[in-house]
Amino acid sequence: MSRVLLRGAQVITMAPDRPDAEHLEVLVDGDRIAALDENIEAPHAEVVDFSGRILMPGLVNAHLHTWQTALRSVGADWTLMQYLTHLHGECVGHYTPGDMHISNLAGALNQLNCGTTTLGDFCHNVLSPEHADAAVEGLAQAGIRAVFLHGTPYRSPDTPHPLAEIDRLLDGPVRGHALLTLGMALQGPQYSSVETAVADFRAGAERGLVVSMHQSGGEPSPGWEALRVAGLFGPRANIVHGSGLPDDWIKTLVEAGVTFTTTPENELGQGHGTPITGSLLRSGAAPSLGTDIDTAVPGHLLTAARIALAHQRSLDHAQHRQTTGTYADSPSVTAKQALAWATVEGAKALGLADRVGRIEVGMQADLVAVDARAFNLWPAHDPVATALHADIANIEAVMVAGTWRKRDHALLTSRLDDVKDRLRESGERLLRSIGPAGGPQG
Repeated sequence: MSRVLLRGAQVITMAPDRPDAEHLEVLVDGDRIAALDENIEAPHAEVVDFSGRILMPGLVNAHLHTWQTALRSVGADWTLMQYLTHLHGECVGHYTPGDMHISNLAGALNQLNCGTTTLGDFCHNVLSPEHADAAVEGLAQAGIRAVFLHGTPYRSPDTPHPLAEIDRLLDGPVRGHALLTLGMALQGPQYSSVETAVADFRAGAERGLVVSMHQSGGEPSPGWEALRVAGLFGPRANIVHGSGLPDDWIKTLVEAGVTFTTTPENELGQGHGTPITGSLLRSGAAPSLGTDIDTAVPGHLLTAARIALAHQRSLDHAQHRQTTGTYADSPSVTAKQALAWATVEGAKALGLADRVGRIEVGMQADLVAVDARAFNLWPAHDPVATALHADIANIEAVMVAGTWRKRDHALLTSRLDDVKDRLRESGERLLRSIGPAGGPQG
């Protein structure tokens, strides 16, 4: 197994018992972090000098519909209802397995380029086993760590999740992939009957899988109470958006261990509702983050973290002025909290907190090096804020399970031009299935 010693960087471990940033050396042995100290003796290890860089845990994008990558930006001006009409009403049925493969491959490569090492791929356009296999293969080929959340286009509320396909994936395409695990992208209580929601949750629990679902706007349906009574809420249940859930329900779900993922840029832009960051914080929890859909917003998780932070601060500042008549004298949330939403909390949401999200001995070597010498970040007085402020051009290196996926600001992937050509061809063909009212506007 290869040994790599990373030397010279300021390290943000995100571990609860360590300083925000430290001058540490990190020894990677195989796919894991073997040592973390100020001075490490590691004969025969490859030494990488990261002086002037900031080393942080790989980002965790907990919610992305990666299958939409070929349709980037076509829905930048869509509302939520327009998105549902054009993408889910007109386009989904035209996807071939080849479309699924190239979107997942290109989308995952883009996430690696942006510093994301773990992806929650909410794949709710699996039209056949061949579509599922192609999507899984795209993730595997990219070399990203991912939870493949299997889902289908929207079904009748009384139609349960196709469990035979879940079991096939567990026994076949996902089995044996060191970086891939399986989860279920459920319709959830908002889009299922009470009986179906309970059955789907129970099926996920019996298989030990993370189950994730959307909740956007409106009061909780009766299915939420049925799931609570059945004792099916827990740490492997993940709710995306959560807008419309009142504070008392959020508190109940948090106390049961349920995780939440907010996708702030798209939620604010398309009309899902106000991100529930504040309600989660009041309940003693915190959100994980996702970028949701490349059709509408960029796939850069650090942008999502900054938007979530700024939006919550804005709400808190306004509330403070309304209550006291004066400006606040301290921030309500910090840059480190926002970085935790993009790392630690994402790992929890995907059931991977024992493997990723922190830099600690024994954890997977999923790491990102930020070039803090860059003109837009220099001088880097506060390493945590500098990491949060980084752009794609500042992401110098990305490692997943001890393997470099990006070095010297470039993806270590051959034939990127071929990937781009295939992605363009797929997108142009799929775009023809969207009615004139849904196409890009001049």
